[in-house]
Amino acid sequence: MAPIHAIQLTPMITRALEEDWGFGDWTTDICVAADTQARARIIAKEPTVAAGVEVAEAVFKLVDPTLTVDVKAKSGDQLTRGELMIEISGSARSILKGERVALNFMGRMCGIATLTREFVKQLAGTKTQLLDTRKTTPGMRLLEKSATVIGGARNHRMCLTDGVIVKENHIRAAGGISQAVSRLLESLPPTLKIEVETTNLNEVQEALDAGADLIMLDNMSVAEMAMAVRTVRGRARLEASGNVRLDTVREIALTGVDFISTGAIIHSARWSDLSLLFDL
Repeated sequence: MAPIHAIQLTPMITRALEEDWGFGDWTTDICVAADTQARARIIAKEPTVAAGVEVAEAVFKLVDPTLTVDVKAKSGDQLTRGELMIEISGSARSILKGERVALNFMGRMCGIATLTREFVKQLAGTKTQLLDTRKTTPGMRLLEKSATVIGGARNHRMCLTDGVIVKENHIRAAGGISQAVSRLLESLPPTLKIEVETTNLNEVQEALDAGADLIMLDNMSVAEMAMAVRTVRGRARLEASGNVRLDTVREIALTGVDFISTGAIIHSARWSDLSLLFDL
């Protein structure tokens, strides 16, 4: 995944700051003198994979361009409890006004990257690659999918125009797998690949015969997935999906599928516990 450009990032940060600030920060503006200078540290309060540090830096710079932000941890670093991630110095008021938004972005992204890395570790020694899904928090997709890549996964579709997945409801509406794929082959830009969701081995064969580039094995048993691998014999790439958990992902990978996709690395990720500490 390409680095997130400021054009993409700034509107997200702006919306988050507007939401957090409301009509003004009474506490900071009344309690803290305008000329108060401070140094602050963001630390990990538990082991975590660093993610979102550049986003937090952008938050503080948008709040106050005069702040000095020194990023100490690179995205992807495995951090221990108490390890330093970012140092900020300058106006105490500005640091306080950016604190919560910066921590929210970082905590969410670190949590996703940490859980993703645990899944990826389970795939060691196999050919299978982990994919994320479009099950993302509205408005946060770019950052959440960036975090999965930091954790070691690959992105599936970012949006509907990135590729074609003929899912169960598409198949029903089109009248079948063969009909759906045939229509796509007639009109689809030739640079886009076609993936078909299947739920049994008969559908796998139909998708293969229809010309699918990728075949999704949805909620199949491990035995069915292993049979699908033998049936397809490399003529299409196979993606396992559905009921993928940390305790099942390796067994699925050992069937020989090319990809395993799961929304769990995003929607089931716990936020990492981070803290911003002041040194006046």
